[in-house]
Amino acid sequence: MDKLYYIITIGCQMNKSDSERIAKYLESLGYILASNDSCADVVVITTCGIRQSAEDRVYGLIPRIKKDNPKSCIILTGCLSEREDVKKRVEEQVDIWLPIKDLGSLKYKLAGKDLHGDYADCYYLKFEAKYESDFSAFVPIGNGCNNFCSYCVVPYARGREVYRDHNEVIKEVKDLLNRGYKEITLIAQNVNSYISSDKKTDFADLLKMVNDLDGDFWLRFSTSHPKDMSDKLINTMVDCNKLCHHLHLPAQAGNNYILRAMNRKYSIEDYLALIKKVKNKISDMSFTTDIIVGFPGETGEQFKDTKKLFEKVGYDMAYIAQYSPRPGKMAEKLKDDVSKEEKKKREEELMAILRKT
Repeated sequence: MDKLYYIITIGCQMNKSDSERIAKYLESLGYILASNDSCADVVVITTCGIRQSAEDRVYGLIPRIKKDNPKSCIILTGCLSEREDVKKRVEEQVDIWLPIKDLGSLKYKLAGKDLHGDYADCYYLKFEAKYESDFSAFVPIGNGCNNFCSYCVVPYARGREVYRDHNEVIKEVKDLLNRGYKEITLIAQNVNSYISSDKKTDFADLLKMVNDLDGDFWLRFSTSHPKDMSDKLINTMVDCNKLCHHLHLPAQAGNNYILRAMNRKYSIEDYLALIKKVKNKISDMSFTTDIIVGFPGETGEQFKDTKKLFEKVGYDMAYIAQYSPRPGKMAEKLKDDVSKEEKKKREEELMAILRKT
């Protein structure tokens, strides 16, 4: 009888990419994709811990899957897979805990062997992916983050930054182009801090290498940290004829006091100067951003600075999140003193500005 698998992905582009690699790995072991989780032998949940709502979704999914499909093997990976408080809460219902860097050990875990290999954090990216689309593909260039923003779980969930060799990235992109893919998106938690293993190739170099590959395709990248947007990278973007004129540049807040509390390592003046520099080089550049409303201590007056930022930049889209405290992060020590009603009101005010731009 065929062995069936099903994957539920919550969260970001990187999680989607991880799930694509897990899918290909399971198929290499003989598993076949099921139509839904209720008939699958193995159910993988690629989790996200960035927001409480994403975490709560996992707590709802696990008991529902076990009720509908009690014989299923539930595998938990993603940002929650190494959180001790999560393990205590759902330990009896999760069969396999799989930090994504340990993907290579999954075949042993499925066989009931508790094997913990010495895997490099980027080792799992060497596994092939089963891309969901036959037109567009996310190509991860690394994993982890060194920035330690006070509200964020990523450095704790994924570890410090590690990057793939540029030749490995180029090979994956070439293979995709040979298969007819028309849109390539280079992704990492912080793409513009990329550096090759030999320290000779930075992200600007890698971007140009991909752009110059043969073929008719669109090129994108995400996500960028404002502090790492160098002049070299901006000039390289100008020279990349296949690069889409869209830059996702998370601001998170428009007030300097809040940015310092978030440990973002730039001022709003730095951010606006960067926007201006890019616009001067690429006049039709489209900007999108991430914003957190209701960060601890954010006053109404400070929030007005975020509204001013929206009006000055004229974003095409913004991913707006209401602040929620995350366990073990610096911001958790601060009092979550902005009410849910006020957070919702601020989110709606920003959305209203977006609709006008």
